[in-house]
Amino acid sequence: MEAKDELRKLRESTGMNRKEFCEYFEIPYMTETDWELGNRRVPQYLLRLMAYKIETEKLADKRNKDGKGEEVTNR
Repeated sequence: MEAKDELRKLRESTGMNRKEFCEYFEIPYMTETDWELGNRRVPQYLLRLMAYKIETEKLADKRNKDGKGEEVTNR
């Protein structure tokens, strides 16, 4: 799968449109558009970082809803 397709799939998995996705990741709209259209290539490390952030934030949201997201501190 090409990087542009991976990016589109990642964005669509969040349910965000391009504008929302760009605001969430603080990426210029035209940069993200060029990536999705294949005019520029999105770096693989950015795809991995974006996927990681989305995954961890979904986990954080799930924990907060379940009431299990208590912070643990070592004393």
